[in-house]
Amino acid sequence: MTFTPEYPALDDTPRSHLPFSPCVKVGPFVFVSGQASVDKTGKIVTDSFEGEVRRSIENMRDVLKAVGCDLTHVVQTRNYVRDPADVPEFNRLYREYFQTPFPARTTITGCLQGLKYEIECIAVAQG
Repeated sequence: MTFTPEYPALDDTPRSHLPFSPCVKVGPFVFVSGQASVDKTGKIVTDSFEGEVRRSIENMRDVLKAVGCDLTHVVQTRNYVRDPADVPEFNRLYREYFQTPFPARTTITGCLQGLKYEIECIAVAQG
């Protein structure tokens, strides 16, 4: 079985001036690049930790929607939290967006500059 990578046009999702694709679809798998608290032009929107988490996950949701998926299709997330003290709040917010059985997850702390939070994921498209 051979899969050819697809690079979907994502007109209603945030744009970046950096050299990466917002997502790549290979067969049923969707790989979503890191989504942060940015507006549709890619400009960083600074906010409270909660605000940045919500904007980042909503941006990821928009990318998934553009390829026919939603958060229930997510099988793995990677999360980047600048301040380790924010992890309890992150866990609370994460449970609002993902329910059991939760996706596989990695959370890395103390790793960002200019952002409080970033998320990336792998999803499996249905059908």
